[in-house]
Amino acid sequence: MDDAATAQRYLKPAAREMWRRGGVLVALSFAAALGAMLSGCGGRPPSERPPPTVGVVTIEPQPVALTTELPGRTSPFEVADVRPQVGGIIQARLFAEGSIVRVGQLLYQIEPAPFQAAYDQAKAQLANAQANLVTTQLKAERYADLVKLHAVSSQDYDDAEAAFQQARATVQQDRAATEAARINLDFTRVTAPISGRIGISTVTKGALVTASQTTALDTIQRLDPIYVDVTQSVAQVEALRRQLGRGLSNPGPPSSAEAHLTLDDGSTYPLAGRLQVTDVTVDPTTDAVTLRAIFPNPSGLLLPGMFVRATITEGLEPAALLAPEQGVGHDQKGQPTALVVNASGVVESRQLQVSQTVRNKWLVTSGLKAGDRLIVEGVQSAEPGMRVHAVPADNVH
Repeated sequence: MDDAATAQRYLKPAAREMWRRGGVLVALSFAAALGAMLSGCGGRPPSERPPPTVGVVTIEPQPVALTTELPGRTSPFEVADVRPQVGGIIQARLFAEGSIVRVGQLLYQIEPAPFQAAYDQAKAQLANAQANLVTTQLKAERYADLVKLHAVSSQDYDDAEAAFQQARATVQQDRAATEAARINLDFTRVTAPISGRIGISTVTKGALVTASQTTALDTIQRLDPIYVDVTQSVAQVEALRRQLGRGLSNPGPPSSAEAHLTLDDGSTYPLAGRLQVTDVTVDPTTDAVTLRAIFPNPSGLLLPGMFVRATITEGLEPAALLAPEQGVGHDQKGQPTALVVNASGVVESRQLQVSQTVRNKWLVTSGLKAGDRLIVEGVQSAEPGMRVHAVPADNVH
C-alpha cells in the first residue's frame, strides 16, 4: 500500500473530504489546460476533419467524329472468267500467269483453220447468192415492162418477181451465215474481257476446249480499286437512324463516309476509302446487313480475301459530351453512373446513358450537361451527399 493511501486512511473525515475535492480540482485544471493547448495548436475534434480533395474535369460540348470499327474482307472490283466461245485445240497461250493484262489482249489462240474454212465457204455462198440476185432482179424488171404490153402473161411476171424476192432473201440469209462464221473465227482468239491481274491457267498448249465446258480457262480480277465488304448489325443501323433524328451532321452511312483499314498484322493501310453502298436486306442468320467500301489499291497491297478491320466515319456530332472512362462506374444492374460535384461542393450521383466509346472516353447521351464537374480522381473517397474539395484533375486528357 502506497503512502498516499495510508495517509488518507488516518486523516480525519473533514481532511479526507478536502483531499477528494482537491483531486477533482486538479482533474478540472488538467482538462482546461489540455483544451487550451489544443486550441492554441489549431486542432479540432475528429468530427470536423477537412473535406476530402477530388480531381474533377468540367464537361464541355465539343465536335466529335463518330466512328465504327467492323471486321471485313477484301473482294475484287471486277471479276471475269476467261471461257472459250468455240471448241478446238489450244494452239498457244500468250500471257504470263499472275501478270497484269489489258482488256482486248490476246490470251489464248485456238486452232483457227476449221473456222477459217467455214468462213471462206460462207463468203462464197454469199457471192453466189448475190450473183443470182442480180439475174433475178433484171428478169423481174423486164417482165414488169412486158406484162404492160401483154407480151408475157401475168403468171410469168409473178414467177419472175417471186424468184427475185427469193434470191434477195437468200442473200440476206447467206450474209448472216457469213457474219456468224466470221464471229466464230474471231472467237478462236480468246482475249481478256477486262483489265486486271490474271491467275493460273487451267489449260496448256495442246489442250482441247469446248464452248460448253464448265471450267474456265483462267480468271481475271481487277484489284485497283478494291472492295471491302463489312457487316453491321441491325441495332447499329437503328442507332444511326436515331443519330439522324438528333440532328447528327453527315449521318452514316452515306456514300461520302470515309473509311480506313487496319490490316491483319495490325498495320494501318495508308490510303483512305469511301463507303459506297449499303445492302437493303437483313441476313436472317446473322441479323446483319452488308456495307461495301471502295479503296484505291495502286500498289496491289490488298489482295482478294484478306481479313481487315474497317473504321467507318459515321458522321460528326457537333456538340458531343465526352466523359473519361475513369469517371464512369456501374451500379449493381450494370447501368453506367457518375459522381459530380455541384455548385455547393456536394457530391451528386448521376445515372448515365452512353452510346459508344470515343478513344478513351464515353459518349454520353443523357445524365450529364455542359458545365458539370465530373469526379475522375479520388472517386473511392467520395460518396453522394458528401462535401468535397474539388480541384482540376491533372492526369486526364
